[in-house]
Amino acid sequence: MSVLLFTIVVLLGAFLAGLLGSLTGLGGGVIIIPLLTLALGVDIHYAIGASIVSVIATSSGSAAAYVKEGITNIRIGMFLEIATTIGAVCGAIVAVYLNANYIAIIFGCILIFSAIMTLKKKVDHSTLDDSDKWANFFKLNGSYPDKGIEHKYAVKHVPAGFLMMLFAGTLSGLLGIGSGALKVIAMDNIMRLPFKVSTTTSNFMMGVTAAASAVVYLHRGQIDPGIAMPVCIGVLTGASIGSKVLLKTKTDKLKIVFAVVVTFLALQMIFKGISGL
Repeated sequence: MSVLLFTIVVLLGAFLAGLLGSLTGLGGGVIIIPLLTLALGVDIHYAIGASIVSVIATSSGSAAAYVKEGITNIRIGMFLEIATTIGAVCGAIVAVYLNANYIAIIFGCILIFSAIMTLKKKVDHSTLDDSDKWANFFKLNGSYPDKGIEHKYAVKHVPAGFLMMLFAGTLSGLLGIGSGALKVIAMDNIMRLPFKVSTTTSNFMMGVTAAASAVVYLHRGQIDPGIAMPVCIGVLTGASIGSKVLLKTKTDKLKIVFAVVVTFLALQMIFKGISGL
């Protein structure tokens, strides 16, 4: 395959990944990495490096709008970024020395879990009862606007959420994905944040988490501009269009189809990892 054809295929694949990732909430990395490794034969370490760059770009582009609207809880984001950043650096270091086949197996398992979490019905938490003492100490409780009304909420189980974020950050650095499903568990299910706040705050954090692990991959020479550039442009363009389409589209059926596709790719990744051992 020529360089030009490779670039075009990656660009189109990244665009589709960014578009579908934006519509379903899974992010583009879950499509990009299988595309590069399974279809184009790229080493998984370089695929992860390219995916990390795309995560930084998409997070930076969309996070600003949510912060401006006042939905993102910046204090929670900055607090939990301590955990995700430490985890991301540790995960990236482990990825350097871990056999690529093991990474493929872990990636496949996380993809299946993410697909299941996408189909799971979201429950909105916005209670003011039983605020955590750590939330009071760090002043993490907040509010967000919705249809002109300011909704207040209390944050719970801060230590448990912090530990889950440490794990999510480790997987982000190891696999080059946003680990949005694990971050939703931490903020939505454990810390009991309203769904809008947890998703927008998670998006705000992803760029910083990815940037931390990108330093390790860049130092090891595993971020190839020839791969990362078309991936970044394609995912960013697709995600931008997807965010606009999302406002006018019902994505329930799309999520089911996407979950099936992601599960298929996950099984392929697991099979590749096992067969290569």
